[in-house]
Amino acid sequence: MEKKKEFKLGEFLLKYALYFILLAILIVIVAINPKFLSITNLISILKQASTKGILALGVAGIIVLAGTDLSVGRILGLTAAIAASLLQSVTFPMRYYPQLQEVTYGTILIGLLICVAVAVAFSAFNGFGMAKLHMHPFIVSLGTSLIAYGLCCIYIENQPSGSTQALSSFDQKYLKLATDSIKIGSVKIPWLVIIFLLLAAFTWVMWNKTTFGKNMFAVGGNTEAAEVSGISVTKTIMSVFIYAGIMYGIGSFLEGARIQSVGTNTGFNYEQDAIASCVIGGVSFNGGIGTVQGVVIGSIILQAINYGLYFLGVNAYLQYVIRGAIIIVAVAIDVRKYINKR
Repeated sequence: MEKKKEFKLGEFLLKYALYFILLAILIVIVAINPKFLSITNLISILKQASTKGILALGVAGIIVLAGTDLSVGRILGLTAAIAASLLQSVTFPMRYYPQLQEVTYGTILIGLLICVAVAVAFSAFNGFGMAKLHMHPFIVSLGTSLIAYGLCCIYIENQPSGSTQALSSFDQKYLKLATDSIKIGSVKIPWLVIIFLLLAAFTWVMWNKTTFGKNMFAVGGNTEAAEVSGISVTKTIMSVFIYAGIMYGIGSFLEGARIQSVGTNTGFNYEQDAIASCVIGGVSFNGGIGTVQGVVIGSIILQAINYGLYFLGVNAYLQYVIRGAIIIVAVAIDVRKYINKR
């Protein structure tokens, strides 16, 4: 007869410590202003969590490989700018491409594909640096983030009209991706949330039911052992980074429609939220550990706290302090778990 595992309070508290801390923060926010729990606020939180959560679905796989990606935000800025320039309303006199006489669903699809292609190119380069050049992804993605930011600034500031303003006045077909919703009972669920959940479900299948996922966890858990067992480490790393690029491209495309204005500062610090969502959701920086459902929960909790701090009127600079502290605590708990398992 199999012996039941003994319950250890210390291990339980360590495992769920971060959730308890974040729940306590949310309770304080609600206690200060109960209106925070209104349906309107909750929908806004889910919409914000959706686009950033899609980015987190991409970066999560890289963290499972014991890596990271600092270029997420700047890739988003560049690709969102490209989509925005293509999908401005044809009635806007200062649009980037005045030769485009109509924005069709075909144009929207082309914009999405270009976003994905550019994001995949940057992410694949990061993967090549890690897999072939044996660079730490922290360094290579730091370099690509600067490249992407520079290209974004050049692209936006070289508008044919001579304007250096943020790209705006988008076609309604594009904006509807972020503004439209589907009514379930008496509640309207935004399409952004539905797309996020569908991509999360697809990612779950990729992680748990395919060779891609099996190899990813094997390489992240022990690279040498994975290589000895016949797994192509280079192919696995490149596959994970390419998949991440696809998520970045989709997330960037949708974020442009959500914020309705894309400037040189778009995407600033988005990588922090993406990485923090993963760590809060239990994806270990030590590699080989993580769940898609954890990433989804982590994304929603983090955005709930961000929105709550803004809702309470907390000083914007103090919000950075709190978010930074959350990241440090999350990583500290992750390291403690790793040490306890050794």
